[in-house]
Amino acid sequence: MTRVLGINFFQGSPEEAVKRALSGGLTVAPSGPNLADMDIMPAYSRAVQSADLAVVDSGFLVLCWKFFRKKKLSRLSGLLLLETILANVEPLRDMEQVWVMPTAESAERTRTYLNACGIKLSLKNFYIAPHYDSGALEDIALRDKVSAMRPALIMVNVAGGKQEVLGHWLLQQLDYRPAVICTGAAIAFKTGEQANIPTWGDRLFLGWFLRILSDPKRYFGRYWRAIRLWRHVRKYGERAPVIQA
Repeated sequence: MTRVLGINFFQGSPEEAVKRALSGGLTVAPSGPNLADMDIMPAYSRAVQSADLAVVDSGFLVLCWKFFRKKKLSRLSGLLLLETILANVEPLRDMEQVWVMPTAESAERTRTYLNACGIKLSLKNFYIAPHYDSGALEDIALRDKVSAMRPALIMVNVAGGKQEVLGHWLLQQLDYRPAVICTGAAIAFKTGEQANIPTWGDRLFLGWFLRILSDPKRYFGRYWRAIRLWRHVRKYGERAPVIQA
């Protein structure tokens, strides 16, 4: 583990990360823009800092850490984490699971993709999330569905900054500890709903650039905000950023 901004980031192989993630608890892959806003998103900060497993998704964080601390931070993107989970479908075939999706179209695309991978899911395995406001949030309908089904795996695929808070809240509501894995838009890259990020692009830290090219109006401002992460790493290092009043 390497502690950065109050988060204990996993440093190991994708296979070991998946093993830990599937054992239960909250898994997160914080993006650069959301890490940059930790000081103004207290609920998000609490969620990622208390996660059972956090992987380094942000290539910019790796560069910042190298520049200011002269140390290597191994990256394991949310996309690679998802690909590693799906690379071995045998454990997933008999595992009760719920996939939390932003839209009905996303759910149908994902179901079709997973079925092609050999993971046969029905509509009951999907939950269409409502629009979540930023900050502290809860979803009673999701909690009730999970409590009734008691899935071993919950994949949360909604907006970053919100999915981590949702996963953190959900685990506090349950009387058992499933694996809650927050990989955001990663599945959308596989289903074609978002512009595909090739393996080489992900490994060269170019996912952000390819997303901007695919939709500049949507993504340029978001990634421009990530510049604040540079200041956070320089000022706080291992410590959690101070929440603004």
